[in-house]
Amino acid sequence: MSKVKCDHCHLEFSDDVMIHDGEYRFCCKGCQGIFHLLKDEGLESFYTKMGDTTLAPPSEQFEASSNFDSPAFRERFITTTKEGFAQVSLIIEGIHCAACVWLNEKALHKMAGVVEAHINYTNNKARITWDAGTVKLSSIIDMIRAIGYNAFPYDATLQEERANKERKDYYLRMAVATFATMNMMWVAIAQYAGYFTGITQEIKTILNVAEWFLATPVLFYSGWVFYRGAYYGLKNKAVTMDLLVVTGSSLAYVYSIYITVLEKGEAYFDSVSMIITFVLFGKFLEVLSRKNAADTLDIIGKHVPREVSIVEGETIKEVNVNEVKVGDMIRIRTGEKAAIDGEVVSGEGSFDESSLTGESDPVFKRTGSSIISGTTSIDALLTYRATKDFAHSTLSNLVNLLENAMSHKPRIEQLANRLSQHFSSTILFLAIATFWGWYFWPHTFDRALMVGISVIIIACPCALALATPVATLVGLALGAKRGILFKSAAQIETMAQATMVVLDKTGTITQGRPEVVYATIHHRFGHSLLYALVSSSKHPISRGIAEYLERTENISETFALEEVREIPARGVVARSGGVMIAGGNALLMQEMGVEVGLRSDKSLFYYAVGNELTATFELRDLPKAGAAGSIQNLKNAGLRVVMLTGDHQAAAERVALEVGIDEVHAHLDPQEKAEFIAQAHNEGNVVIMAGDGVNDLLALANADIGIAMGSGSDIAIEVSDVVLLNDSLTSLAEAHAISRRTYRLIKQNLGISLVYNSITIPLAMSGYVIPLIAAISMSFSSLLVVGNSMRVRWLYK
Repeated sequence: MSKVKCDHCHLEFSDDVMIHDGEYRFCCKGCQGIFHLLKDEGLESFYTKMGDTTLAPPSEQFEASSNFDSPAFRERFITTTKEGFAQVSLIIEGIHCAACVWLNEKALHKMAGVVEAHINYTNNKARITWDAGTVKLSSIIDMIRAIGYNAFPYDATLQEERANKERKDYYLRMAVATFATMNMMWVAIAQYAGYFTGITQEIKTILNVAEWFLATPVLFYSGWVFYRGAYYGLKNKAVTMDLLVVTGSSLAYVYSIYITVLEKGEAYFDSVSMIITFVLFGKFLEVLSRKNAADTLDIIGKHVPREVSIVEGETIKEVNVNEVKVGDMIRIRTGEKAAIDGEVVSGEGSFDESSLTGESDPVFKRTGSSIISGTTSIDALLTYRATKDFAHSTLSNLVNLLENAMSHKPRIEQLANRLSQHFSSTILFLAIATFWGWYFWPHTFDRALMVGISVIIIACPCALALATPVATLVGLALGAKRGILFKSAAQIETMAQATMVVLDKTGTITQGRPEVVYATIHHRFGHSLLYALVSSSKHPISRGIAEYLERTENISETFALEEVREIPARGVVARSGGVMIAGGNALLMQEMGVEVGLRSDKSLFYYAVGNELTATFELRDLPKAGAAGSIQNLKNAGLRVVMLTGDHQAAAERVALEVGIDEVHAHLDPQEKAEFIAQAHNEGNVVIMAGDGVNDLLALANADIGIAMGSGSDIAIEVSDVVLLNDSLTSLAEAHAISRRTYRLIKQNLGISLVYNSITIPLAMSGYVIPLIAAISMSFSSLLVVGNSMRVRWLYK
């Protein structure tokens, strides 16, 4: 077979191994992707300039992109959206500024079949959605590699290893820069001393050569990350912060070589070294700060067990969590973390649910109790039945929600990103204008050059780009730590601007289940017998009586009841030792021939043994603990608080009075709740709606922010924007407080960035800032924005 040249790299290969693309031939998909990218961007003149030169093959061998299309990869990492598109979370390696994010998103959005590509600058995590029938994931990976980056699947268990690798690379580059810069200071001291004691040009040249020798590895090794970023930015028509750093330091380096060779004027090798060193240090501290901000989110999925113990008859075997099916029996021991949701079949003990709900008190589990994935056994040894597979477990859904939240940018961040895209180009123009202005003033060439370099170095688009994502990520992390899940980072901004909170009553303000508030004992009776009766029913009132007896009585005996019958809308009857026992409402008592006296509109449960009324229990759906205080906090924040309920007016007003709500609308069906919110929108309100049931769906969907209580129906959680895992109104008030504080800090960050640039750029253009101070100042502004964002955490210190 004849040899054919690749149309991109010009290396020769056998025609049978080439990729045939119309009239073009390529040796690999990487060359094919670069070729079409250059062609699409109008940069095909690159090949004219290249001539017959061949490009060296890549020095770094990446994993074959075809592996990303394998069934094993698809099963583990790729999910399918409701619309039928494929979706994957990737880590993009090599991103170190906002322009890198912009470049990758732009390149991916240009690909046919790519529906969405969102990259989070704070942790380099990309959420990519594509049409698998139009484009393969391997082609997407090839595109990312073609523009100078690499991608691998996001796996929290491997993130620490990769983060350590990135840190080691930074450590080595910083070590070289620090060593060279510190030694250069000794040379600089000799030069500065010579100004006062006298120094010959010959000695001065020797010292300049020594600085040249030391500055070279700093610029081209330690500063390589900036050259690489600048190259790929220019290749894709983007002026980035890297280009500003590279332009300023390279101009100073070349000019210093010119001065050294011709032995006239002052060299600035020390400034070159310090610029790279300080910017690199600032970049590294920024990476560490962003990693700390993301740790709370990553740690949720980081320690998920990869295997669980399955009980099969008399044997127990370890299997991968992805192999567990609904109905499998799982054994969990003390200290182990549950990976799958389920229901306890045997055994009992306490679980730590603080990682999900934020509540530190252990939760006791017994037969019939629910096990939530992500919670840890404190002292329990039990067996439970899987009710969900791993992909649909609470913990998996939690991780997916957080990834989605991090990938969707708020409007204020999108605005900041648009500003930062044009910022670097504007600075480069100002620097050139400043140079010519100083040069023709007139001043010396070296003075004009140093002033122009200072303008390039001091401007900081990073502070502008960091203003929103870091604060947003810290807010998301704080919320997740306290059992508050924002499905989208954009919801933080919307919630912060809310003017009205609409609350459903049952299950939102109240506990959603009746509790005994008063008991009247007419005749002495055995509590164990009543407990056996109510335990045979799953009706909420029966369960309320059972819980009351568990709290107040020592239930030691167990009774085997006969002829147990649950009568709909009445109660439950049974026989024990030949005696009829019954528990239920007044209608049941009437049918049993038991006199109960006056009727009441309260929820009353009557217990009769034979034909004799033995006890009466009054039950109510009580407000949740802390509900009144949380509602007062919402009012103090300037929110209008409204209760909407389908319950009758008297019950609604009684609950409203207890929790401090002044505006109540009762007897509403789901459509009327949605219409109320629509009317509130017409009045100019930004509405938060909190509910937990199917009857709240329309209202949740119509609100600006829909909040689902964690114990609510699956469909209510699906349509909501925020999920409160611990079911508490306290979490609602906290969610609003976190949103307001985060949004306030975002605006502060934008203000800091804009004020910094509006002050320092004119100072640099006026010649009051040397390049060294400019480099320190630029790094400081980025760290100031990151540090200010961390103050979100102070909210609950």
